[in-house]
Amino acid sequence: MSTPTRRRRAPKDELIPLSDALVEIGISRATWYRWRNHGYAPEAKRTPSGRVCVRRSVLDAFKEELDAA
Repeated sequence: MSTPTRRRRAPKDELIPLSDALVEIGISRATWYRWRNHGYAPEAKRTPSGRVCVRRSVLDAFKEELDAA
């Protein structure tokens, strides 16, 4: 009797708290809000608990864009 093989799920795109994302990018919160108002900052979402978070994939793409500039 063989055991059924379990299918592995792809890792979920984690949510990074805004404070951690700002440290990774190397900017202040004021700069992030200024960039957001001009449409330049990475897209962020507010969680049901009220935290502002950025998806890992969005943050990585934004950092690559900064490096290319």
